[in-house]
Amino acid sequence: MKKIQLYLAIIILSLLYSLVLFADFIAPYDPIEQNPQAGYAAPARIKIDSQGLYINKQQYQINIETYKKETIETDEKIYLEFLKSNSESQLKLFRLDSQKSEDKIYLLGADQLGRDLFSRIVHGAKPSLTIGFLGLLIIFPIGVIYGAISAYSIPIIDNIMMRIAEALMSFPSFYLLIILASLLPASLSNSERFALITFILSFTSWAGLSRVIRGMLLSIKSENYILSSEIMGNSSFKTIYQHLVPQTFSYLVVAGTLSVPGFIIGESALSFLGFGINQPDPSWGNILSEAKLLSNIMTKPVLLICPASLIFLAVYSYNVLGDYLRDKLDPRQKH
Repeated sequence: MKKIQLYLAIIILSLLYSLVLFADFIAPYDPIEQNPQAGYAAPARIKIDSQGLYINKQQYQINIETYKKETIETDEKIYLEFLKSNSESQLKLFRLDSQKSEDKIYLLGADQLGRDLFSRIVHGAKPSLTIGFLGLLIIFPIGVIYGAISAYSIPIIDNIMMRIAEALMSFPSFYLLIILASLLPASLSNSERFALITFILSFTSWAGLSRVIRGMLLSIKSENYILSSEIMGNSSFKTIYQHLVPQTFSYLVVAGTLSVPGFIIGESALSFLGFGINQPDPSWGNILSEAKLLSNIMTKPVLLICPASLIFLAVYSYNVLGDYLRDKLDPRQKH
């Protein structure tokens, strides 16, 4: 059963990161392109006949009795083409065989401003899935170096360093994230906000790693081969670099795999609450925020189901992969 879960997790992660790598190819439209007439358009109904896949041309009008926008399908067929370039000479996975700019296919429907939800979800994978790896590039060097220095310092410095780490760990991390993110200037671009959010998430995550690294180094620094290295005249830095840090490699691999879900959830939560990636740029969190209205949950469940399902699948897959690596790299963790 665990093997099946592992293979499933690898497949899911491969598909999700394909969205990141090939977003411009997979997404049929620009994620911030608006079509006011198609606000909250329903998902397209794809049909098939002898000539291929097609959709019926759609028109949008306001029902004067209910004052609600209605989607009307005409008899005109518009066929889908695959691996064709669009008007901007960009190769696309699929497009509509139509020269009219108003003819669009909304696979998952459109949001309030008429932006293609499928394209926004595809492009929204970029910040939501890459933030974990960028965060690891920050917390791993800080955590390893801080823990190694603490382990090799005199007792009073070791004690002070660990009290600082414990003080940071004692703060409720999520509320600290909200406080720090709310202090970001409103004038920042989304790329700048993304960089600062990555730093903020990393700032709240390195302390626990440093404590574990310190404990591991303390347990092995008295081994004979470590003492021999010191007797041979090697400096503390060289001993740590050549002997102690490699001993923690298996733990770092597992810790890194299990840390990525926290970054994904953190970025999605901040964007959901309005402190992360702001509109019009997409992320799974701010796409999900549009579904928090009760009317949208009841009438447009795709706004909730699609981004929430992708966040769940990414977190689940990383946890399964982390559990597998932990069992393989540390026999003491086997059940």
